[in-house]
Amino acid sequence: MFAIIGLVIVIGSVLGGYLLSHGNIMVLVQPYEFLIIGGAAFGTLFVGNPLPVVMGVFKGALGIFKGSPYSKAFYLEQLKMLNDIFNHARKNGLVKLEADVEEPDKSQLFTKYPKFIKDHHAVHFVCDTLRMSISGGVGHFEIDQMMEMDIEIHHHEKTAPVTALTTVSDAFPGLGIVAAVLGIVITMGALGGPPEEIGHHVAAALVGTFLGILLSYGFFGPIAGSMAHTNAAEREYYNFLRIGLISFIRGAAPILAVEFARRSIPAHERPSFKEMEKTCKGVPA
Repeated sequence: MFAIIGLVIVIGSVLGGYLLSHGNIMVLVQPYEFLIIGGAAFGTLFVGNPLPVVMGVFKGALGIFKGSPYSKAFYLEQLKMLNDIFNHARKNGLVKLEADVEEPDKSQLFTKYPKFIKDHHAVHFVCDTLRMSISGGVGHFEIDQMMEMDIEIHHHEKTAPVTALTTVSDAFPGLGIVAAVLGIVITMGALGGPPEEIGHHVAAALVGTFLGILLSYGFFGPIAGSMAHTNAAEREYYNFLRIGLISFIRGAAPILAVEFARRSIPAHERPSFKEMEKTCKGVPA
């Protein structure tokens, strides 16, 4: 929502200021400039990145308009899930979790939490960790190392589209200059013609520079920044899962392991202990 509001403010401020200065809006409509700048920008994106990264750019850019899923309500649901898992394991033994971690999509323990089940990487992250603990022979230190490595690799993969979009954003001003130079070339060919025609060509050339700078600093740069914030929030979520799981594997009581996980939640989304306690007990908020 905030991304949409921000883009509307950018467009409204630029066009509003232009129109208040008695500018002609039709002068800014230069399809060829859009074709040159936009086509070249997307071309550089495809040249410099493999297909999965390119797809990640489009998916991540669209994702910022949905807002971050990692809200206080989301974390409360995840805390309740961890509490259920840990209490089930403490009461029946870790071995009883084997069927659940082997087929989480059929597990009554996991399917109660649809937001978790939809995140396939989070499901594998939790289930693979529990599987290693159930198998025995693997210390909690090694399991913690594996979880940290998993988080780091996943975060690196999610960062690649942000880097690619940032590179494209940085290229927009240069591509705007390319479009402007081509416009000047056309203008030079029109010398000797009517002044109105020359003026039109000069305006079209300057629009190229304007578009390149605006698209870079007003659109694609901020979008890349928003994607980076989303990735950081996702990493905090996986670290939250890691803290809870490793605390329980080390021998902490279920409520203490859940409290360790709660303390790892960023302050602006962290529920209070009472909110967590009520949620884990199934008491309506």
